[in-house]
Amino acid sequence: MEIDFKYAVTDEDAKSRLELLGQYLSNKHGIKVSWLDDHRARFAGKYLVVKIEGELSIKNGRATFKGEDPGFLWRNRAKDYIEGKLASYLDPKTELAKLATS
Repeated sequence: MEIDFKYAVTDEDAKSRLELLGQYLSNKHGIKVSWLDDHRARFAGKYLVVKIEGELSIKNGRATFKGEDPGFLWRNRAKDYIEGKLASYLDPKTELAKLATS
């Protein structure tokens, strides 16, 4: 499963925002997020019954998630969830302080 998401914040701001998203996913769903370097993070865990495992890379205004396909029944739900979280956390109109971590 691949998701390509364009964002309008700087890459540095995107990383800060996605670190907060990682805290949220860990606190809310037990999904482990590990940053491999300044541009890549690894996700591992479950949302409901959907296994979410993959790598997110950020560079030049583009976030790319490549991960395990949860299968036909859950693919759209998983994509919608990930895209929705990227859209809300990478929205330049939302201040960092207002992004949830739990």
